[in-house]
Amino acid sequence: MFFTILLSFFTLLFVLHYFVRYGRIGRISNRIPGLKAYPIIGNLYHFQLDNEKVLEKFWETNEELYPIHRLWSFFFSLVTLIHPEDVEILLKSTGHLEKSIPYKFLKPWLSTGLITGAGEKWQHRRKILTPTFHFKILEHFVVTFNEEAQYLVTSLKKEGKGGPIVKDLQELIPEHTLNAICETAMGIALRGMGEFAAKYREAVHTFGRSVVYRVTRPWYHFDTIFALSQRGRSQKELLKTLHGLSRKIIAERKLFHEQTKGKYLRNVEEMDENQIFSEKIDENNQSPIFKKRLAMLDLLIAASLEDNQLDDEGIREEVDTFMFAGHDTTAMALCFALLLFAKHKDVQERIRNEVNTIMQQNDGKLTITMIREFVYLERCIKESLRLYPSVHFIARYISQDLQLKNYLIPAGSICNISIHNLHRFPKFWPNPDVFDPDRFLPENMKGRNPYCYVPFSAGPRNCIGQKFAMLEMKLMVAYIFHHFYLEPVDELDDVKMIGDIILRSPKPLRVKFIPINDSITSFQIPLSPE
Repeated sequence: MFFTILLSFFTLLFVLHYFVRYGRIGRISNRIPGLKAYPIIGNLYHFQLDNEKVLEKFWETNEELYPIHRLWSFFFSLVTLIHPEDVEILLKSTGHLEKSIPYKFLKPWLSTGLITGAGEKWQHRRKILTPTFHFKILEHFVVTFNEEAQYLVTSLKKEGKGGPIVKDLQELIPEHTLNAICETAMGIALRGMGEFAAKYREAVHTFGRSVVYRVTRPWYHFDTIFALSQRGRSQKELLKTLHGLSRKIIAERKLFHEQTKGKYLRNVEEMDENQIFSEKIDENNQSPIFKKRLAMLDLLIAASLEDNQLDDEGIREEVDTFMFAGHDTTAMALCFALLLFAKHKDVQERIRNEVNTIMQQNDGKLTITMIREFVYLERCIKESLRLYPSVHFIARYISQDLQLKNYLIPAGSICNISIHNLHRFPKFWPNPDVFDPDRFLPENMKGRNPYCYVPFSAGPRNCIGQKFAMLEMKLMVAYIFHHFYLEPVDELDDVKMIGDIILRSPKPLRVKFIPINDSITSFQIPLSPE
């Protein structure tokens, strides 16, 4: 009996293999260059490596087979694009907006929110959420960024007792970007909830590693099989932490709005600054939701009252999406940027001079207008994102044939963009491994295909929060360089990146923070936007 079942199983595998590899998808896909693929398992044997070696192997393959190549994984054809002209065709297409593996494996956490959703639901949510990043609302978020950056600086000085201190950026920065996104997305302060906040951050990172583990093991692509595994059972526990926080906050925030009769759910254009920036709801209220300050969650709750397509679970999906996309990606971008700036002393000093000059001209206050004047700092952050893009790939499901420059991608395939390789190809980036912010001077950008550089994706499905992220990163760096000199302890050149959804290092990224004794101590937080 067992032998019969086993024989039937393998017979089915070979039938599917023949159907896919020698059917239309296989015939067209095999015209694209690729590594030698074995029957059924395809190219899986190339990537059965330690987590620290998977990305390196993938990037090496992309370089070797530039500008396009095809891999087989069981019955899936994965085509990787590295040339900007092909990247442009895919990202500008309105017919290929559905994301594919590994985004599928994010759905237990994010469900079908803005990152993982597709079709009419995605379009509807995008329309609802776009006003969240209106200029006037970003002005209010800058106040939160100021507070968190000042808290970061103060805590470093306190821990170092006024002297130098060495910190692992991957431990330090995520704490503060998580605090910032919690206040801007959900209107709560995680500060003072250290143990719980650390548990939440660890759950985010562990979930990401679990996603990559599933990607490289096709038998775990089936939810039922994965649920029976040890990692599947562990993931259920992670989701209790991840969903538990967001559901609790949504319930409490909705209760607050019921108690205040929706006073703070009006359109931001109608709200008085004193309402938005008042500090306390109730002196006796011990809830972590203690601020009246506008949050993304408030905008979602307001939208749900007018739109029956956005229920509590829909709100939860988008809150979780903002929590993931707005904390981890920004944190790692800042980690890599700070370590690069620490290494390049001339760059660091020029950033510091720009920051101090602008702050001194404006009585030491940081506002959204001032942040936009940090033009050199912005170029430096852009160059850091070129070398170390937090989101290092984009994957789309090809639902209908896609004609690229030289090849046709058949419907039913998966198309992947390697942002890492795109950002480092010598034809478009001379001396690609060299850190050079002047690449982003206007005169040096002329004639460059804009799809050579896509750290926030591009086209109709670009990152909705890219202005939010750039404001936060520029402000955080400005505060740090106003108060500290940075020296590298670890070198990025010696670090291999780990296989994860977000680009990160498996080893510490340590920097020495040296206090600047003559820094302007009157560095103030604006109590309201300009």
